[in-house]
Amino acid sequence: MITLVYRLIVVLVALLVVWELFSQKEIKWQANAALVLIPLVLRAFMLV
Repeated sequence: MITLVYRLIVVLVALLVVWELFSQKEIKWQANAALVLIPLVLRAFMLV
C-alpha cells in the first residue's frame, strides 16, 4: 500500500515537472526540468 502511495506521489511530481518543462521559454530552465524529470521517471517505474 505504501508503495502505491509513493508511486502516485512520484507520478504527480513528474507530471508537474513535465508541465513546467513545456511552460518554460528559456532552454536553461527546460534542461533543468528535464534533468529533474529523469530520476522521477526511473523511480516511478521502480528502476532505482
